[in-house]
Order: sequence, then structure tokens, then C-alpha cells
Amino acid sequence: MAQRVTIFGCGVQKGGTTTLHAYFAEHPQLSAPLRKETHFFDDETQDWSWPDYRLHDAFYKSDDGAKLRFDITPIYGYWPPTLGRIAAYNGQAKLITLWRDPFKRAYSHWKMQRARRVEKLGFSEALAAEEERLHAAGETGEGRRLYSYVDRGRYATQLRHAEALFPRAQILNLRSEDLFRTPVETLARIAAFLEIDPFPEMAPKHEMKRERHEAPPTRADFDHIAAALEGELAEFAALSGLDVSGWMKPPSDAPAPAPKKGFFARLTGRG
Repeated sequence: MAQRVTIFGCGVQKGGTTTLHAYFAEHPQLSAPLRKETHFFDDETQDWSWPDYRLHDAFYKSDDGAKLRFDITPIYGYWPPTLGRIAAYNGQAKLITLWRDPFKRAYSHWKMQRARRVEKLGFSEALAAEEERLHAAGETGEGRRLYSYVDRGRYATQLRHAEALFPRAQILNLRSEDLFRTPVETLARIAAFLEIDPFPEMAPKHEMKRERHEAPPTRADFDHIAAALEGELAEFAALSGLDVSGWMKPPSDAPAPAPKKGFFARLTGRG
């Protein structure tokens, strides 16, 4: 039987996973899949009562020897059944998640869908339509993949789900900005977590697809997302131990908000 994949990159989408994959592909002790995202464990056409793991094995070179196989597919941390499937496949697997400011992530997600011509609505309209779209899609419908701009920002929900299935020692939470701002230090943390040699010296990477220009988000867009995620982000900060004080800032050209109390006020030093 082929060796099991032991490393899973679980998102978030638009959080730097393409760059993470590029770094991993250059480490001599790691084995990359033949395509960047396998999308095996979120494949709803599989019979998950009797999964055929040979289909996942086929993404890897059969002669990769003792190299550790990795699968970085951003939706894994968000798609409801996926982490349970991974736990059933390999309960000893290690999970790495790059978490990004959920406001910036949502806007980047929408721009990607616009560039793909999947999304016809403007950003404000798409945010307003999201709840109805997701309700229509159900837990695993296609609309949940496409239009989950705000819902994918429910980081506390995702992390609680991961910790219910895997020991905390098998989960590494990172801020996506750290991979770009301090790649050497961040890769050193990853290497220590995976118990592999340090990553080889290489030029900093910032892999991303060009997206077409779109109208910038408004203060109303920010307020919509902030209201939806306020409790989520507070809990996520406590669970992950990550400093998210630089997240959830309103657009720079938006008018200054009235003083408010609560978690976001504490993050921004107001109230």
C-alpha cells in the first residue's frame, strides 16, 4: 500500500496557500502532488462510506521514497465533512492553516470569482445575497464553494472543529502575512512543527494570480462583515493565540466610525 499523506494545508482560501505550496515543493524531504490542489477529501462524488484512497495516491510519484507527502487544498479547513474524512484517513496527520484578515480575504475571494466570471454581483450585493445563496446550497452544494465570502471567515468555528478531531499538537496556526513579511522565520516554525530539516535558502516567494481591477470595498461592506464575525474573531484570537490586532480595519478612504465598545474597539484602540 502507498504511504499515507501526513501533511495537510487546510487554507484559508486567498490566504497564501499557493505560496506555501511553492516553498514546500522545493524542500528535499517533501513530496508534492502532481497538481497543486488535489481536492480529494472535498470530492462529494466519492463514496465516503468506502473511499478509494488509490485515487489520492495517484497524485503522487510512486518512487518518492521516504519523502513526506503533502496536500495543500485551501477548502479543506472550511468544507464541513473534510477534516473528519482526513482524520479517518490518517489521524496522525499534521494540519497547517494560514489565516488571513477575514475582511481582506472576503474581498479577494470576490475579486477572484469576478475574474473567473463566476460572480455577476457587485461586492455589496454579493454580501447581501450570501446568506440566501448558502441556504439554497446546503452543507455541500456548489454555491457554498463559490459564494462563501463571509462564511469562510468564521475562523473560530473552523478551528474548534479541527481541534475536536486532531490534538492541538498536530495543528499549526499561522497568519498569512507572516509568510510574506518574515518568510525565513515562518518557514523555520513550519520545519520545526513538521520535524524536518530547515528549508533551503531561496528567494522570497509571493505567488498569486492577477485579478482584474474592481471597485474598492466600502465602509458599509466592512460594517457588514464586522457585524457578522465579531464574536467569531474574538474567540479565534483566544483559541489560536495569534495576534489579530491588525485585522479588520475599515477601508482607508472610509469616514472614521463613531466610538464603539466590544472586541473590534479593543483591536483598533477605540472605545
